[in-house]
Amino acid sequence: MPTSRIKISIFINYFLFAILLNSIGTVILLVQSYFHVTKFQAAFLDPFKDFSIAIASFIVGAFISRIGYRKSMLIGLGAVALACFIVPSLRFFWAIKLLCAISGFSFGLIKVSVFGTIGIVTHSEKEHLSMMNFIESFFMVGILGGYFLFAHFAPDPQYGNWFHAYYYVGLIAVFAFIILLSARLDESAIHRPEGAKGESELAGMLKLIIYPLVISFVLCAFFYVLIEQSTMNWLPTYNKNVLHISDNLAIIWTSILPASMAIGRFAAGILLRRFNWLMVLLSCLVGAACILLLSLHMSKTTEIPLVVDTVAAVPIVAFIFPVIGIFLSPIYPAINSLILASLPKSRHGAMSGLIVVFSAIGGTLGSLITGYLFEEVGGVNAFYFSLIPITILGILLFIFNKMKGKSIAHIQLLNNEILV
Repeated sequence: MPTSRIKISIFINYFLFAILLNSIGTVILLVQSYFHVTKFQAAFLDPFKDFSIAIASFIVGAFISRIGYRKSMLIGLGAVALACFIVPSLRFFWAIKLLCAISGFSFGLIKVSVFGTIGIVTHSEKEHLSMMNFIESFFMVGILGGYFLFAHFAPDPQYGNWFHAYYYVGLIAVFAFIILLSARLDESAIHRPEGAKGESELAGMLKLIIYPLVISFVLCAFFYVLIEQSTMNWLPTYNKNVLHISDNLAIIWTSILPASMAIGRFAAGILLRRFNWLMVLLSCLVGAACILLLSLHMSKTTEIPLVVDTVAAVPIVAFIFPVIGIFLSPIYPAINSLILASLPKSRHGAMSGLIVVFSAIGGTLGSLITGYLFEEVGGVNAFYFSLIPITILGILLFIFNKMKGKSIAHIQLLNNEILV
């Protein structure tokens, strides 16, 4: 089965949703000027997105074998394309909320389906690891593209020119839809064998959680996303409050983080083909801890002006801290790939749903905890606490590796349950 077109399609899908989902922070800022809403009202855009992702992932993860990966992705792309063309004409605040909800729900469809599709179009653990990292790195490229796209239309937010950015996102969605529609995907591996009993898809999804291999993975994913989201969500505040960088420059400097994450995942896509995954990921954690300690130490010892409003005045630590993304970024796609490659293809959809749900929980808690610490102990000390989940994640990777060594028995048991 030719797979080049389906591979191109899932890369474009990830690029599209990276722009759409990670523009929410920018849109929160823009709607305050255009609709004259409060910060509290604008902040509700994010839950519309996140809750929709979690709900869609849970539903699709449970019933993906009936819907199918390709059909799920087509539904998600079609819904987003329509929303992106309609919302700029409506220009109501509730329409932006609706767009966030549709984007989140569609991404739930896309992410679960993409993770499952990778299992079909790859034929070895190393190939699976490599492709997962390349796709996730392309997601970071999409985030950067989104910054530039919305920045181009945002100089005068009160006039609403920023709505035009959604037309371009809609065009990308249409292009992705056409590419996927013309692609072919053999999904026979995800269907139950003939004669299998009628265990519900939801029960099968929940039953995965009882396996030690899956439990160890879920904990790894939870702590990774906790670390990543606490860093990504609070780096702009760190730049402003600790390094005294002006609002505009603080946002611009935050873009270094997704750029470094893209570099890290591209590099990992190559390294994981040649070296043992555990050694690569443990090295990444050590590198992340070193960057964190160096940056926080420099933040305390460097003499920083009271106001930094020019590029020339930006302290060097503002360049160093975001480089942590190079070391953190390979971990998430690698562990996702490893757990999926360890399970039967018929369980990939259900496992993908669990991945997204527990990732959402970890990301939410990470952001809330860091925000609370920022308020109570200050920005520098708040990030010192990140060393705790980094250490815990290192221990969990050892446990996950041990459980993975026993995965043959788990796979046999899961296959038997499908056939029972």
